[in-house]
Amino acid sequence: MEPPSKQSHDPLLLNTIEPDIPSTLLSNKQLHSAFLELQRLLVLVLVASIEALLVLQNKEPIFHFIYIFCLIIFFILNHCFSNSGQVYLVDFSCLKPPSSCKVPFSTFLGNASKIESFDAQSLAFMAKVLTSSGQGQETYLPPALHHIPPKSHHQESIKEVHMVLFPIMDDLLAKTKLSPQEIDILIVNCSGFCPSPSLCSILINKYSMRSDIKSYNLSGMGCSASALAIDLAQNLLQVHYKSYAIVLSTEILSTGWYAGHEQPKLILNCLFRMGSAAILLTNKKQDMKSSKYQLFRTLRTQKAFDDRAYLSTIREEDSNGKLGVTIKRDILEACGEILRWNVTVIGSSILPFSEKFRHGVSKIRKRFIDKSAEIYVPNFKSAIEHFCLPMSGRQLVKELGKGLKLGDGEMEAALMTLHRFGNQSSSSLWYELAYLEAKQRLKKGDKVWQVGMGTGPKCTSLVWKCIRPINDDEAMKGPWADSIHRYPIVAVDQ
Repeated sequence: MEPPSKQSHDPLLLNTIEPDIPSTLLSNKQLHSAFLELQRLLVLVLVASIEALLVLQNKEPIFHFIYIFCLIIFFILNHCFSNSGQVYLVDFSCLKPPSSCKVPFSTFLGNASKIESFDAQSLAFMAKVLTSSGQGQETYLPPALHHIPPKSHHQESIKEVHMVLFPIMDDLLAKTKLSPQEIDILIVNCSGFCPSPSLCSILINKYSMRSDIKSYNLSGMGCSASALAIDLAQNLLQVHYKSYAIVLSTEILSTGWYAGHEQPKLILNCLFRMGSAAILLTNKKQDMKSSKYQLFRTLRTQKAFDDRAYLSTIREEDSNGKLGVTIKRDILEACGEILRWNVTVIGSSILPFSEKFRHGVSKIRKRFIDKSAEIYVPNFKSAIEHFCLPMSGRQLVKELGKGLKLGDGEMEAALMTLHRFGNQSSSSLWYELAYLEAKQRLKKGDKVWQVGMGTGPKCTSLVWKCIRPINDDEAMKGPWADSIHRYPIVAVDQ
């Protein structure tokens, strides 16, 4: 079925990415990174020049030996000092909701037809969104949304918090053999539900954590919130040495249900599904060997300064006073721009010199020689082995993959996660990573690029480096344990 975006405010389509970025967005951090790269190149030229000079002057072999020995000592010391402040991902856990929470399309639409606030047009629209979204028949909704009419009051949302956060916290602590008393930093992100006491306080109370734990509650940050929380944890770990940080990511759906008939607000009822993830980070060097990944790069970009982009997705009341999230067509352009900026800057720090050179030459050619020439899109597969993409819909994943010149294999984790679990907001990135682990695709030295994109709009990139093999026992656990053998499903990509 054709995606509903042309008739409605569906955010499932995104323009092909052509990396371009205003010079005003180049921060001091990016300029410093470029300077360091130039500095390394100059050092290499200097080293080669000195060695060439020694050869031309016919120096004794002992001089070459001393020179090379000094260089080795220099690079060893430089490597040791450059490794200080590294952040490692020890392990992570994803929620596998109970089977009783599954909601096939027939159940969802059947229940919706019994809700008085939905007319025939609303039901037809939601059916169209569901069938074009890329979701399968085994996604999950919390118990509160299985009632007719759905229960969306505060106490049901608190029950959902317990249901999605406690199991993953228990699993993560068990896998890592970590005591709650050892946690130094706690970050919880949930966009639509911000109770008092906070979600952090609920967890601190449940697990009797320390009185001096540093806790942070992030709300209203959209689907990029988990990646953003990792970036925040990294910054905190730079100043709090020998610490453990736990990030919990979820979205509470019972509080965000829209019971009106305005189509731009009905989209979220169809797209978002139940899920959560818990991630353990540390800067302790003794935990490096047991950790799975090392945080290689992070980047945050946003466009909230632009009024049109800022208002492209906003929570507001409809004409009847019912609260919902309005998604406007402006979100397509806003997300396309913020994504281009993010991709351009992250590409400048991770791509090999040859790819950056070809991209730069193509831009110069287009500007000064041939206006009709196409700008070369760098091959990100030359620097990244695995990709975890935003999951606002099947068409978004495909358009983003097309813009980055990715093949079906690189888009597989996102498309299969969307089919099996639906769009779980910020925690989706971790189900994608769990898919890659379950498929045993990750090898030591591989890099994984997670791209989180959310309302604001904002985009956050995380690049991880796999620092140890993922063993068979680990690969067979997690949310994909009972279904990984059925994937990939070829029909999903059609």
